[in-house]
Amino acid sequence: MSQSHQQPALPKCPGCEEPPAAGDLFCGVCGYDLSAVPARPDDRPTMAITVPPAAPAAPAAPAAGAVRWPAAEEADSSDVPAPVVRPADVPGTDSGGRPLTGPDTPDAVPGRGAASPPEPVRAGGPEAAAVQVRHDDRAGPGGAEASGDFALAAPDPRAAEHAAAPAAPAPGAQVCVACRSGRVDADGYCENCGHAQPRERDHMEQELDAVAAVSDRGLRHHRNEDSFAVSSTALPDGSPAVVAIVCDGVSSASRPDEASAAAASAANEALLESLPRGTHPQTAMHEAIVAASEAVNALAQEPAGAREHDTHRHQNAPACTLVGAIMAGGLLIVGWVGDSRVYWVPEDRTRPTARLTEDDSWAAQMVAAGLMNEAEAYADERAHAITGWLGADAYELEPHTAAFKPDRPGLVIVCTDGLWNYAESAEEMAAAVPADAQRQPLHAAQALVGHALDGGGHDNVTVALLPFAVRPQGAGSACDTV
Repeated sequence: MSQSHQQPALPKCPGCEEPPAAGDLFCGVCGYDLSAVPARPDDRPTMAITVPPAAPAAPAAPAAGAVRWPAAEEADSSDVPAPVVRPADVPGTDSGGRPLTGPDTPDAVPGRGAASPPEPVRAGGPEAAAVQVRHDDRAGPGGAEASGDFALAAPDPRAAEHAAAPAAPAPGAQVCVACRSGRVDADGYCENCGHAQPRERDHMEQELDAVAAVSDRGLRHHRNEDSFAVSSTALPDGSPAVVAIVCDGVSSASRPDEASAAAASAANEALLESLPRGTHPQTAMHEAIVAASEAVNALAQEPAGAREHDTHRHQNAPACTLVGAIMAGGLLIVGWVGDSRVYWVPEDRTRPTARLTEDDSWAAQMVAAGLMNEAEAYADERAHAITGWLGADAYELEPHTAAFKPDRPGLVIVCTDGLWNYAESAEEMAAAVPADAQRQPLHAAQALVGHALDGGGHDNVTVALLPFAVRPQGAGSACDTV
């Protein structure tokens, strides 16, 4: 359900230097806006280095002739290098006009070391300026100008090593996950290292006593456009009812992330209101889908200013798909619009598995009409074009609901196509489910999301797991329609 956009072909993302995939509008690793990459400048600016005016040199002693530096001796047969000639070994003056050899230091013999090492000079002594020159000393009087060195346009990096660490973020401020010290600004970037911070919806997990759900952005999308809601309530007779709603935003529509969040929240609230009143779960599911549709339709009526943050999407009506499941009174109720699915995996893996929903998609229509078999239809590039969704521009809302009464314990899997693309058949989905999923549904949901990410993670991935516990009632199919 993604929409392709024309964008500049970039070999690497400017933010993280990872190669972007063809057609990606945002970097799948760091979220960098690839459409906003500026044109490369024709040339790099040149910065001139200005040499400060030299101080007047002190008059030097008249020299008999130009100073000739002695040639270094060749290494002998033992590969011992030639002796090092120090500046003080040769008569002359430094750049400030000071003699290289003090009055008490005998002249060196050309090619040899000094006759005796110079006496150490105490700091602040009168000979301090005459014996040794340190061009890296910026703390002394005169600074760079007195030393004759170039003035630095930026702080000396050697001094920066001892600079004070950046101030810690204020209490309560978000701290960067990369450098662990910088404050995160309102745009979601670290003010210290510039690293983009993960958003709250990039990865979400929730676990209740009888249901668990996990949603992840995936590896290719710059944001998570899926959403879910899980909850539990009680029927009038006091028996429990467990709810799981999963929604997938239509990427080619505007604000798909808001559409999925609004639909999941509205459907969940409708079920929590109707089930305790004694409404039949199948009727309650139908009403919940209608409520979700109205919530998504309301987004299209908001003023244009609410959509200014999403300039890279066509400004058509927000849209999403929805799939949900209710466990109540020994029944399993499923409802859906779109191509998200519900699977049934029995605890006894020798029993048959089943897919409990039919996609509102081009491929499903081709199979239903007998024009293609399932393998041919889903191999077509039009396979995932949906024919039903929630949104103001939907042709007609047709909620699908079904009721089942499983005769054995099993696992109900409610997921988006970001998961079932990597485990399409019921058998493939069952093979991806961990053996302990009945006892650890959150761990199993994490494993299923990991299965999709390992397979490529081309889409957002969301899955909710509901362990269905019943006593075996004899032989029969995995689930019987009521």
